[in-house]
Amino acid sequence: MKMTSEWVMILDEVDQLNDLILNSDVHRQLVDATEAVYSNPSLVQKITEFNKTKDLYEDVQRFGKYHPDYTQIMKLIRTQKRELDMDETISALKVAENEFQDLLDEIGIIIGKTISEAVKVPVSNPFFQTDTGCGGSCGTGGGCSCSA
Repeated sequence: MKMTSEWVMILDEVDQLNDLILNSDVHRQLVDATEAVYSNPSLVQKITEFNKTKDLYEDVQRFGKYHPDYTQIMKLIRTQKRELDMDETISALKVAENEFQDLLDEIGIIIGKTISEAVKVPVSNPFFQTDTGCGGSCGTGGGCSCSA
């Protein structure tokens, strides 16, 4: 690939877009929420304990209900997850993460549609999915109202 003046202009615009994203309110909220969670020693301890329990949970999942600690670990992971989910600081972090992901999805869609309307952009939020059909490759024989 040759570096032309067109590519240099595109790279300059990408740098400008990166600066806009990094200086956005949404990014600032994400950084602040992350700092709030990870600067709190008790929350960090809870997250560490949850990650250890999650490792045990994955081991239990291999054997299912036949694992000797199945009931104990299933209760423990649910309790720990609920405790983390109910924490306001962690909830604020999750909201900030979702808002930042929505921003990135919007930018991806705008860039994709600038190139072509046929570009499919994967998004995490179904609100941003504009594809009304599957394009005929679903394998249902038109059962989903596509043009198969």
